[in-house]
Amino acid sequence: MFVGNLSFEVTREELIEAMGAAGRVVDAKVPTDRETGRPRGFAFVEFESEEAARRCIDTMNGQQLRGRSMRINEADDRPPRPPGGNSGFRTPAGPRPFRPGRPTSPGAGFPPPSDREGDSGGDTKGRRFRQKPSRKPSQKRRRRDDVADDVDDY
Repeated sequence: MFVGNLSFEVTREELIEAMGAAGRVVDAKVPTDRETGRPRGFAFVEFESEEAARRCIDTMNGQQLRGRSMRINEADDRPPRPPGGNSGFRTPAGPRPFRPGRPTSPGAGFPPPSDREGDSGGDTKGRRFRQKPSRKPSQKRRRRDDVADDVDDY
């Protein structure tokens, strides 16, 4: 059973005691927030029989527990998670799933160093990106104030 709209102060033991009025409770889980450790305001309760679960919905739905009216309904079955705590998006060992437009390995997506003229000649010195070619000494870089001087000459 899914129990919603719970107070943040409700403990597992209080929930088992309250739901015990409808039938024998096998287990109760009150998920907590990962960062604060506080309950998240809902819980899952497992009853010994289907009859007890239906009785719980009929009698306990809307009842008050610690000042809040509980919403009780059947919980949806979720597929079990894979062991290891990961969500299945990445596995610690093995290839990553293919996604178009994304590199598939740590070095992918960067072109290999080329032997063209102007490149570093194969000596990458640990750099991934091509360096800008150095300017020839004969080329003088123009500045803004140089442009303003040129306008005055016309």
